[in-house]
Amino acid sequence: MATSMDLIKPLVTLVAIVNPLGIVPFFIHYTQGYTAAQRLRTAQVAAFSAFLVIAISALIGQQLLGFFGISIASFQVGGGLLLLISSLSMLNAQPAEAKASAEEVRATEVKAAMGASIAVVPLTIPLLTGPATISTMVIHATQTQTWWQMALLIGYGVVIAGITLLAFSLAEPIARVLGKTGINVMTRLMGLILAALAVEVMANGLGKLFPILERTL
Repeated sequence: MATSMDLIKPLVTLVAIVNPLGIVPFFIHYTQGYTAAQRLRTAQVAAFSAFLVIAISALIGQQLLGFFGISIASFQVGGGLLLLISSLSMLNAQPAEAKASAEEVRATEVKAAMGASIAVVPLTIPLLTGPATISTMVIHATQTQTWWQMALLIGYGVVIAGITLLAFSLAEPIARVLGKTGINVMTRLMGLILAALAVEVMANGLGKLFPILERTL
């Protein structure tokens, strides 16, 4: 039976990876020419899209592993390594997921200036959610044993969407209060937490692949 701490780990990991506060500067930059209504709409679409990525990853991730013949233990090691790499980026005050290149930033600026939506790309993918988020959901989905645990996992996607919507809706006040330094400190703190969780995921996978390691720990 999973403990309450085990049940809360996926949410902690998701908050650390998605880290909406760390994406606030990007949101402000990309939407600087938007009206208040356009900004709110962009925040809503980005939040809902993030929920969809999280929910879909949880629902079909395990089936994808089975289709490709990948063991859960192997995916835990690979996914944990990916989370560790993401945490290193966060410790350098960078987004956990892939950062847009200079060319992509300029393309997005042009896209926004033309009135096109930037909520899904690049805000949701890759800045908010991406390989690290998907890996996290797949790993935790494989550990669910009952339907309510899966429902709780998907419910965490709703929580992340709510946090994202709140952060983007209050982007300018947050930026004024925290400033670049405050946001960087928060990002580094989330990165440290994510690094510890990543090592735990990798150790769990390695223990399953090499039982002798688990016996000696």
